[in-house]
Formats: sequence, structure tokens, C-alpha cells
Amino acid sequence: MSAMPGPTLSSTHKVVVSRMSLQQEPGSCQDLAEDVKEAGALPKLPAFEASDTSEAAQESEKECLPVESQSLGTGSCEIAPESVTCNDPESMTERKDAEMTSERENVCDATSDQSALETGKTEKVSTAEAAALEPKKITYAQIVKEGRRFNIDLVSKLLYSRGLLIDLLTKSNVSRYAEFKNVTRILAFQEGRVEQVPCSRADVFNSKQLTMVEKRMLMKFLTFCLDYEQHPNEYQGYEERKFSEYLKTQKLTSNLQHFILHSIAMVSEADSGTIEGLKATKRFLQCLGRYGNTPFLFPLYGQGEIPQCFCRMCAVFGGIYCLRHSVKCLVVDKESGRCKALIDHFGQRISANYFVVEDSYLSEKTCTNVCYRQISRAVLITDQSVLKTDSDQQISILTVPPVEQGQPAIRVIELCSSTMTCMRNTYLVHFTCSSSKTAKEDLEPVVQKLFSLNAETEGESENGGGLEKPRVLWAVYFNMRDSSGIDRNSYDCLPSNVYVCSGPDCALGNDYAVKQAETLFQEMFPKEEFCPPPPNPEDIVYDGDGTQPEDPGFSSSSNTKTEPSPKESSDGGSCKVSEEHHEE
Repeated sequence: MSAMPGPTLSSTHKVVVSRMSLQQEPGSCQDLAEDVKEAGALPKLPAFEASDTSEAAQESEKECLPVESQSLGTGSCEIAPESVTCNDPESMTERKDAEMTSERENVCDATSDQSALETGKTEKVSTAEAAALEPKKITYAQIVKEGRRFNIDLVSKLLYSRGLLIDLLTKSNVSRYAEFKNVTRILAFQEGRVEQVPCSRADVFNSKQLTMVEKRMLMKFLTFCLDYEQHPNEYQGYEERKFSEYLKTQKLTSNLQHFILHSIAMVSEADSGTIEGLKATKRFLQCLGRYGNTPFLFPLYGQGEIPQCFCRMCAVFGGIYCLRHSVKCLVVDKESGRCKALIDHFGQRISANYFVVEDSYLSEKTCTNVCYRQISRAVLITDQSVLKTDSDQQISILTVPPVEQGQPAIRVIELCSSTMTCMRNTYLVHFTCSSSKTAKEDLEPVVQKLFSLNAETEGESENGGGLEKPRVLWAVYFNMRDSSGIDRNSYDCLPSNVYVCSGPDCALGNDYAVKQAETLFQEMFPKEEFCPPPPNPEDIVYDGDGTQPEDPGFSSSSNTKTEPSPKESSDGGSCKVSEEHHEE
């Protein structure tokens, strides 16, 4: 689904409309000018020669305005030769006065005609500009046509600016393969409306949502959270109690308690303790100001770019990738209990000393005693932001508190087209929460509060206030398996050199994945540094002794007819697959 960004259909259509308006207007001006010239042009005299053309042109330029204004005066001049023969001075005076009066009237008529034409021209230009500036309505057919411009992540996460993943990206120099954008807004959902949460000191004092007393109370509490470990007396007796209960003792208004709990600490109101809430608030504050006014970063083209960046670095230093080779089975030695190789769906055998797999590759027999949690996910494509501002390029995160006690809070991440995850004039919205029911049952009530599900309507008014809800143009709901936090001993008959990494978890950041990767690496290579900084290209010395490269461990069973060792067994019926292949 990934593709390089390009001009979308809607933007191209806008340019075409504006160009048409600019091309039509000069034409209309020329038509008007020609009409004016024809109405007020001097009669052509047949006695003019070519040599006098330039002089006549100069004279006509000098007398351009009076000639154009005398469009009907020319007709009166034609009558003048007949009136010249009259010898009565009084009649001559009367005729001169009549001619002057008619000329003045003609000047007024021509001026009014010009003003009317200019007014019509201005109206045409303003209408064309308004049509060009008006945003085009995106339809489902356009989304299907521009489908390659959407990069939809199955996992919705953000990067803390001082998190473990950012530190790892900078330390290993993998960050040079990716680009990031700062999340621009932290939003809150309270009393049926969406509003922006002030995060930094400047945002707090510039906020119009908070009173002066609330601003001082909020700044005092946030300052305490930065070094709460140094003041244990402040939360003594609440270590084992909920964070929401502790906030009620800090003389904070209900509005501030809501902001801190759901938009700054982003912890569960029902399950999170005081220490967990203070720690989350401190982390939020420590990440502010490193790359922007919010603590979060988002990689361009989506979260899927992060593993690709590590793959590029690995490939530079000799990593080998077998793309589109699904694992069919593992070959296990019965005596040692170690995995010796794997067989892909082509029947190719790949040998290695260590195997790191996601637990979905393991057989059902191996995962019999494993208890999984579930994650509810939804992805929407909408035509407007949940909170309109002057800029349409906003990256926002919103936490919607649970409607009923015991239900999880729902995290909403809204991405604009500048993140290269959706086409222009659309937004990609991710919903995530821990599952209590199916994904649609968990998330659709919140989707209905924020968006209009009927894509054919122009918009619905929210709470009777005339606020137009964004339209949902496309939506998908699905559940994912959360295998994080599962102990290795939960897997049955797992070979000692097979290491299981978990799938995506429900957390906002990536700290768990980084810690797990480092732990697995240290178990395999205890004396090696995890993701060391790469050497400079100038410092790399190439060995020119002509030594042959080591065998990577690949062997195709279609070319080599070697029989498998009788001591080898397979996990999930791999021995049967390899034997059938060799017999062929």
C-alpha cells in the first residue's frame, strides 16, 4: 500500500479550476476591450496612407479616453457639416450648446457602462476564486482510486522524544534512514466536546480555557511531579491507592484533574496507582521541549518505517533477507533439543544457530498453555479533523475516558496528509483499547460521538450547536492478539535456542519492544554490545587477503538429495514435509 506521495486528485482539480478562471478572465477582458474600441473607434478614412499610420496611432493614443467616451458623439459630428452652412449666430450657439450637452451625456453613459462591466468582471473573479478555494468533498470512489497513497499501520503507536526507541535510533545511527514529525496537539474529550490541552508552560499561560487560579494550581502540581521522589511526604499514605483519588486531595479543579489523568499522565482511572500516575506525568514533562511543544514524534509513512530502517542498517553490514518465504516448520535435534534449521514453504532448508520468532509461528501444541489478551482496533478515513483549526496539517492524540466504570479508556491518534499516510483533504484516525468485547462493540460508541457514520450526508449538528461532525469515508474494526508479558516457560517443548518475541502491545510507546530485543540479544551474545554505533565509512578497512566468505547456511533440497538425519525431528510435522520433498 506504500507509495511515494504525489499530487492528489482533489489538489489537481483545484489547480485546474483556478487556471480555468485565470484563463477565462483575460479572454473576457479582451472581449470587453474590443467592444469598447468598436463602439468608440474613429471612422477609418480611405485617404490614409501607410506612412501616416504611426502618426495616426500616436494621435489616437493621446485622444484615447475622450474618443472612447464619445461613442455617440461621432454620430453627432456627422450632422455637423449640414449645420455649418447656417449663418444665424444664435442658432449656431444653440447647436453648440446642444452638442456639448449630448457629449456630457455620452460621457456619463460610457462611464456607467464601464463601471457595470468592471463590476461584472469582479463578480466573475470572486466567484471563480471562491470555487477554487472551497475544499472538494472526498468520496469513497476517490479513496479507492488513490488507495496507494494510504499507509495504514496495524499497530498505532507514537515515539516519546526521550524514550528508549529514540535513544536507540540515535545511538545506532539508524535515525538517518527515517524522518519524523512532531505531534502538534494533545486533546481531551470532556462533556461531549473536544478541546486542546495546554502542555508546556507557554501553553498553560496562553490558554483561554483555564482561569488564572487554575493556571497557578496546574503549574504548581506539574512542578512537583518533576521531582516527586524528593518529596515522599506529599503522597504518603496514597502509595497503594488510585491516582485519581490522590488528585482529589491536591486542591485541583475537576477540569484540571481530567486533563492530568487522561491527557498528560494518560493512565487508567480505575486501575492506575498513585506512583504509576506520578511516574507517567514526570515522563510526559521530561519529554516536552526536546523536539517540539509535545512529547511525541511520528515517523513519516507510518510505524512500518521503523523496522525497515533497522533492516537497512543490518543489510549494510551483511544481513541477508529472504522475502516472501513463510516458515513451514522447525527442524529439531532429538538428542540436544536444539533447533538446527527451518523449512520454508518452498521446501528450502535454512540452517542457523539461533532462531528468533514471533509466537504466531509456533504450533498450537506449543502454545496450548498460553493465555493471550486482546486489543481492539479501528482505523477510519475521515474528511475533517475532530477539532478544526486554521491549519489542516495537525497530528493529534486524544484519550476518551470510559463511559462505564471498568471499561478501558480509548486512545485516538489522528494523522494528517503531511505524515504521508493518507491523501490530501483526508485524515487517518486510529482507535486502540484493551478488548472487553469485539472491536466494533468496544469502539463504535466513541466513533459515533466524534464522527458522522453516514458518509452521504453533508454533516450533522452536534448538540444543536451547529458544529459539523467529520464524515467517516471508510472504516475497519479488528481484534489483535496481545502476546506481551508472556513467560517463556508457558510454551511447551520449546527448543533452547529458539527465542520468542511478542507481538504488539497496547501501550502508546515502544519501550517494551526495545527492552525485549535487548534482553534476547544479551542471552544470545552476552559479551557483545547491543546495537553499537556504526563505524565511519572512512574508518572501515577492507580485508584484501582473498578469503572466501563463510557459508550462510542456505541449501536447497531440490538441488541436494541428502537425506535428513534420523536423529532430527520436526516441530509441527516438519519431518513429514521434508521426507515427502526428498522422495520427490
